[in-house]
Amino acid sequence: PLDPVYDRELQRRTVTRETIEAGPQSIWRYAPLLPVAPPEDVRLPVGWTPLVNAPRLADAVGVGELRLKLDTANPTHSFKDRVVAVACAKALETGATTLACSSTGNLANAVAARAAAEGIEAAVLCPADLEPEKLVATAIFGPRIFAVEGSYDDCSRLTVELSFELDWAFVNVSLRSYYAEGSKTLGFEIAEQLGWTLPDAVVAPVASGSMFTKVHQAFAELRELGLVDTEQPRFYGGQAEGCSPVAHAFESGEKLKPVRPNTIARSLAIGSPADGELAVSTARASGGAVYAVAEDEI
Repeated sequence: PLDPVYDRELQRRTVTRETIEAGPQSIWRYAPLLPVAPPEDVRLPVGWTPLVNAPRLADAVGVGELRLKLDTANPTHSFKDRVVAVACAKALETGATTLACSSTGNLANAVAARAAAEGIEAAVLCPADLEPEKLVATAIFGPRIFAVEGSYDDCSRLTVELSFELDWAFVNVSLRSYYAEGSKTLGFEIAEQLGWTLPDAVVAPVASGSMFTKVHQAFAELRELGLVDTEQPRFYGGQAEGCSPVAHAFESGEKLKPVRPNTIARSLAIGSPADGELAVSTARASGGAVYAVAEDEI
């Protein structure tokens, strides 16, 4: 994983709670903390999703207060709209005319919708046995869909190879450094919606591990800039038992080993996670953990 480098001194001088709160109700209120300029004409706004109190769930799991970040309120109903918005802003800046990705479904939806909104082409590679409903949701926006006989990891390897051959903007390959930064907006929003404080603990699913680690990074940046002064939360990751290389590495203390996915949780079925080692170290450093959840419970 590659991270953009920011001018922290400039950010300290120019980014305040007030400047952020005066911004649009979308991820672009955090534009000075992101690696791309906001589009002049923001089409299909994403982010600023609800953070809702869930008292009955809190009682059920035995904690004092539990809140849910409802990223289903994004245009294609997942946090992938965030990462694609940032990646696409960079793609348009470079003059790209086709937005592309490998996907287990949600990212394909986000790429297809964003390309349609921006008036460019879209191409997505998905496992051939993906749930038909996800493919229908993607197809509505008119992309080229390539069904790959294999797992997500096979799709991912193909996109890496194709990225050297085609002038397509692959959001989760050639634009990954920008794409991943979009996940930080989840953390920025949570802190702002909690009155510029951080929670005690964060629970998040882990597939590639990118979102899990970037939310942790977002909180660290807010602390560094003096926008929050509370301690970093503990980070708890969840994987499906049928595809749990990160959970296994955390529990065993061994180096992460790729696995062949066999899980009902198709959106988490990444057997060779790009940010898996970073997710393990994030959980450890924060005092959290990564757990595998039994398939029948899922």
